[in-house]
Amino acid sequence: MNKLMSFAPDYVRYIIKGSTKFYAWMAFLAFLSSIALYGFYLQNTEGLIVTGLTSQIHEGLYFANLVFLVGVAAGAVTIVFPAYVYHHKAMHEVTVLGEMLAITAVIMVMLFVFAHMGRPDRLWHMLPFIGIYNMPGSMLAWDVLVLNGYLLLNLICGFYYLYTKYTGGEVNRKFFMPLVYTSIVWALSIHTVTAFLISTLPARPMWFHSMMPIRFIMTAFAAGPCLIILIFMIIRKNTRMWIQDEAINLLSVIITWCLGIALFLTLSEIVVELYARTEHANGLYYLMFGLHDLTRLVPWFWGSLIAMLVAFAMFLIPSVRTNYKLLPVACVLGFGGIWVEKGMGLVVPGFIPTPIGEVTEYYPTLIEIMMSIGLWAMGFFILTILLKGAIGILVGDVRFKSAAQATSNDVANSGGIAAHGPT
Repeated sequence: MNKLMSFAPDYVRYIIKGSTKFYAWMAFLAFLSSIALYGFYLQNTEGLIVTGLTSQIHEGLYFANLVFLVGVAAGAVTIVFPAYVYHHKAMHEVTVLGEMLAITAVIMVMLFVFAHMGRPDRLWHMLPFIGIYNMPGSMLAWDVLVLNGYLLLNLICGFYYLYTKYTGGEVNRKFFMPLVYTSIVWALSIHTVTAFLISTLPARPMWFHSMMPIRFIMTAFAAGPCLIILIFMIIRKNTRMWIQDEAINLLSVIITWCLGIALFLTLSEIVVELYARTEHANGLYYLMFGLHDLTRLVPWFWGSLIAMLVAFAMFLIPSVRTNYKLLPVACVLGFGGIWVEKGMGLVVPGFIPTPIGEVTEYYPTLIEIMMSIGLWAMGFFILTILLKGAIGILVGDVRFKSAAQATSNDVANSGGIAAHGPT
């Protein structure tokens, strides 16, 4: 019990200590987060009229970020799967960092749900079996269920693993491994159900096809690792924890395959929809070329496609993929391209034209942009806290007193110091 009672205080004490760079980063994120709070205040006092959403287009920038972040959360499985199924040593050392990212991404999804709701006090209606979105008929209720289940699984797996490291104990594999394997399968379910959420709407032809779930999963397994690699690069540069090259190289290969398949599926959809164009292809045609001189989303589509193609070309070349100066550029292009493809290139054009043929454009207002930037800042604030604490435990800076004493004795007896990587 003493170990459990001291875990949280030791964890928090380590988190709040840092360099000037750390405090400046956290202050910057806190400032951006305060902007989101102001935007949230305006939305709840003046209503969603302050956004660009209309009766015709009722899902915009908030829902686009929600869909994308579900994929980022699912992308964490690209670390967990090789680590525990294929026993990849380099991946196993950083698995818990991927779980911290998954936790953060799901929390951010919930923050964007709050931003998108005109009446947050009615949030209880989304609870399965209690609210109006009842099981099993409501796809939204299934989405709530799988997301919260995934959050719970990663919280248990991530913090149980950190707790055993903190105490110097051994992981109980009979308890731990079933949860890990369940989380791997569950990761596929969260983006699959999110895809079903929009692909089961026959009134929206752009979404109404069975390819949507596999497209979602492929883009998730490309965007998630892109962000993970960028985080690993920052960790290697700013902490004593060394992420092995083998882990980064494997993630790069995963991105190459998944991004290539995602592009193939996207281009296949373009050929099928536009080869024998009918009115059902108007949403995609508007996205690519515009309709009735309305072209606001056209630059978003082509910018996204070009970014993903350039990123894919860079990942295809081994000398670029293993060049850690050029790799972040490819990751930023891939991550940004998929973000646009999942948002302005998928969610919004699905509403244009409407089922009765109206063509109404949407563009996010300043309030929506402020809110989105602020909520991303909140997410990075949470992620920084989780990663800092996890790294502190992994490198041995945060230990239960008896475990730390035992480690010191072992080091003294062996006459050496454990190395955590290049300094």
